[in-house]
Amino acid sequence: MKRFWCAFFMFWPIVAVILCWIAPGQNWWFPRGPSGTGAAMSPLGERIDDLFYMILMITSVTFVGTQVALGYVLFTGARRSDTSHDAEGAEKTWFTHGSHNLEVMWSIVPAAVLLFIALYQMEVWAEYRVKDKFPEEVRKGPQAEVTARQFEWRIRYPGLDENGNPLELMPDPQPTDLYTVNDLHLTSGEPVMIWLRSEDVQHSFFLPELRVKQDAVPGLVIPVWFEATKSTEYSLLCAELCGWGHYKMKARLVAEREEDRLVWLQELQAAQNDDGVPDAGDASDDE
Repeated sequence: MKRFWCAFFMFWPIVAVILCWIAPGQNWWFPRGPSGTGAAMSPLGERIDDLFYMILMITSVTFVGTQVALGYVLFTGARRSDTSHDAEGAEKTWFTHGSHNLEVMWSIVPAAVLLFIALYQMEVWAEYRVKDKFPEEVRKGPQAEVTARQFEWRIRYPGLDENGNPLELMPDPQPTDLYTVNDLHLTSGEPVMIWLRSEDVQHSFFLPELRVKQDAVPGLVIPVWFEATKSTEYSLLCAELCGWGHYKMKARLVAEREEDRLVWLQELQAAQNDDGVPDAGDASDDE
């Protein structure tokens, strides 16, 4: 019976390793994007995935090693305590107060691994969060301001000038600004930036296919940049439990060519400025 429980506790780690091995091929790994796979849909997301796989390799080797050691100890202990051995043939139990060298080793090795991970990811983290490292394209200003509130995403765009070109997005709302709710339209194929705010509690701006995740903190205006490599629609979610209606904070990011986005802004401006009263010329035409 002792050997049964040893095998039982060793069976589940083996199952876990097998499932993790086949997960990428079954698209169980990352959120399935517009490409139909779990591949990141942004250059920065690809680098974040590389960091994930690097950490996964380290933890997998550690996990397999400790499980092998655990299995050896369990089966060895079961064999040593087997009552089928006679008194002369049975192995005696031995006691130890530990090994100073082993304790030093298993303190230094994990610390070294964690230090390696911290240093290895600094470049990616700096590129994503340090303003001086932002791509040159996004330093000209944000394309939109996203304000999280219970329980929706309110999005503010700069208006258009007389030539149909977007104005500069100002920190404070302007009479010419355009607004949508849960519908974020940005340019694809190039780095873009938004200003992220929260109107009430802490939310989390999450684009799973692009590997973008940033908390929206009340009282702060946080610049967030990313690049969608494909012109399509992506999920925009809240990844922070923000109240009873948290589940409703599902929106979309529409990444499209700049010319298509300008056409959409012009349509949004016309709809927002429409007072519902037909022009005199339109009324005479109807008559």
